[in-house]
Amino acid sequence: MPLPHTGPSAARLLAVLRRELPEGALGIGPEATAPYAADRSGSRPDGEPLAVVHATRAEHVQTALRHAHEMRVPVVPRGAGTGLSGGANAGAGSVVVDLSRMNRILELSPEEQTAVVEPGVITAELDRAAGEFGLRYAPDPASAAISTVGGNIATNAGGLRCAKYGVTRDAVLGLDAVLADGTLIRTGRRTVKGVTGYDLTALLTGSEGTLGVITAATVRLRPVPESTATVAAYFDTFAEGAEAVSALTAAHVEPAMAELLDGPVLAAVDAAQGTDLRSRGGALLLLQCDGRAAEAEAEAAVRLLRKHAASVETTTDPVEADRLLTARRLVLPSLERLGRVLIEDIAVPRAQLAPAVREIAAIAERHDVRIFTFAHAADGNLHPILVLDPDSPDVPEAAWQAASDIFATALRLGGTLTGEHGVGTLKRRWLAQELGAEQHALQRRVKAAFDPHHVLNPGKAL
Repeated sequence: MPLPHTGPSAARLLAVLRRELPEGALGIGPEATAPYAADRSGSRPDGEPLAVVHATRAEHVQTALRHAHEMRVPVVPRGAGTGLSGGANAGAGSVVVDLSRMNRILELSPEEQTAVVEPGVITAELDRAAGEFGLRYAPDPASAAISTVGGNIATNAGGLRCAKYGVTRDAVLGLDAVLADGTLIRTGRRTVKGVTGYDLTALLTGSEGTLGVITAATVRLRPVPESTATVAAYFDTFAEGAEAVSALTAAHVEPAMAELLDGPVLAAVDAAQGTDLRSRGGALLLLQCDGRAAEAEAEAAVRLLRKHAASVETTTDPVEADRLLTARRLVLPSLERLGRVLIEDIAVPRAQLAPAVREIAAIAERHDVRIFTFAHAADGNLHPILVLDPDSPDVPEAAWQAASDIFATALRLGGTLTGEHGVGTLKRRWLAQELGAEQHALQRRVKAAFDPHHVLNPGKAL
């Protein structure tokens, strides 16, 4: 897919944006654009963007896209820049549309259990606002404290509570989105049910900014569970922990959360946070059950886990549960202290979790690369993190070979290249292997229908 031409049109676009956007909405020059060039994936774009549009209203997004479309200048939508696949990387000649200042909760209805939010609302802040009414926003990415709802929608983010409550798409009822030519559309509904027309809301969710730019979202809220029980199980090996999770699934135990961390991850968290998790075992499973039957479900899980684990502890104390969950949420910052991270995001059928774990360990040894792995284990979503030399400007070939083998393993086991982070730039080279030629071509035609000049986040996702 060719990138749009951005030569002489760049100066004309900047002149128009200066004239039509409010003062302070347009950032130009290295100091203004450099902070918006890359996301958290560890990958680097080819240069820095031409400009940054700091949108505070949907009209600003429309203005930027309408003129960029006319002049064939690429546009990269951006939330908080916490993405992990290169989807918000903005290379030379592109215009970043920064949505972080569109951060208002426009409406919150306890009666309907819905909220209408702008894309720059921080995920955890929406959850806190809902909590004042005994509700919560169920999608719970580990980055909830820093990521935006719009960015979560763009990648169809998952998180810690996916196994029971689903991914972001399951919480999105409707969207306001600006198309490539500046047209504002409203998709979906405010009702619990509705099947009129094609489901464009679901299509836009997870499209990584390649089909439209989200300017508002209507999302579903859920009641806060009456009780929660947390289980911490330590295992001698990561594979044994994976086998225990598969046994829970086979026994029809449905936790709200099941996070599995390997020994190297535990050691990294200990070093960064002053904890002593690694001394307890070679892997840690954090399992949480919620609802009226939380304690009974946790007891059933504990009975099964004791057959596999070196030790098992339970708590209904929210302070102790938060301490354990905080350690889980700090995994990525802890690993980033060790070097440059290349973050993978495969998912496999849950019964194949243990074989995938063993193969990842073999891949690390075969290519002599450091891989730290943790998982949203109850839904088969694995995050093998390659930690690289921070001083190396390029990803070494051994790391790419290891990544390729990890993706091949996922596909061979009946899984997928990405469970929640998106394709971005990092996984494009393997995309056709999963989609197949016919579906890949169809998706390109869908892209062309929404964005005929390929100005929206070009070079990403497809």
